[in-house]
Amino acid sequence: MTEEAWAQAMLRDAQLRVTKPRLAVLAAVDRLPHADTETLIDAVREALPDVSHQAVYDSLHTMTERGILRRIKPAGSVARYETRVGDNHHHLVCRSCGAVVDVDCAVGETVCLTPSDAHGFRIDEAEVVFWGLCPQCAAVPGLSAR
Repeated sequence: MTEEAWAQAMLRDAQLRVTKPRLAVLAAVDRLPHADTETLIDAVREALPDVSHQAVYDSLHTMTERGILRRIKPAGSVARYETRVGDNHHHLVCRSCGAVVDVDCAVGETVCLTPSDAHGFRIDEAEVVFWGLCPQCAAVPGLSAR
């Protein structure tokens, strides 16, 4: 299946109209996982030079709301978007450069992902963010994670 056919199917499955801005936003997020909104606007404008900021914001919001995209917001960072949805993966965030990468759930000894008391909430997601230095930043002499 081509990237465009995949994107069209994702939108249709979420009962959304297939539009050029939505296709371009979905393609940009898929190509640039964990990108922030400004980066995505620039990427979308490579394909659609006249697209407005608002069209990109609206597309991100709608596709996140419909479960096509996942919005993450590590503490102290702007919102970022990814197409990897529907699984319980986590993220590694570099304290120095801000790089974000996916990390699958650990097996064996794991962090608690089930609260001792849900207080009546119907929980649908647990989020764990691992913080540290990426390999490039860790190689810089004198740079520390804290």
